[in-house]
Amino acid sequence: MKFLTKTILSILLAASATSLSYAADGSAESATTVTDTSKPHTPMSEGEVRKINKETGRVTIKHGPLANLDMPGMTMLFRLQDPAMIDQIKEGDRIRFVANKVDGAFVVQVLEVVK
Repeated sequence: MKFLTKTILSILLAASATSLSYAADGSAESATTVTDTSKPHTPMSEGEVRKINKETGRVTIKHGPLANLDMPGMTMLFRLQDPAMIDQIKEGDRIRFVANKVDGAFVVQVLEVVK
């Protein structure tokens, strides 16, 4: 029984590692997009930048539903995965973004300004 359990776990770990390597290849389409989401098929959410804190690398976003996080629309604080994202936005900008929960914090992983 232990052998069977270890074998099944090994197969699951191998399958998981393979799917993660494919996920890392995803990229967004816009020139103003900052990349690297672990879920390339995650739908983008829409929102408005309400406040920017360059010192902490965090932004307050009023957003619609975040389907991938099963969250309704609200206004909340997000950390930016890439510090360069903060220079692409200003308060009042309409944005599309992908956020995920990383180490207990909500992190914007992909971001584009709606023009």
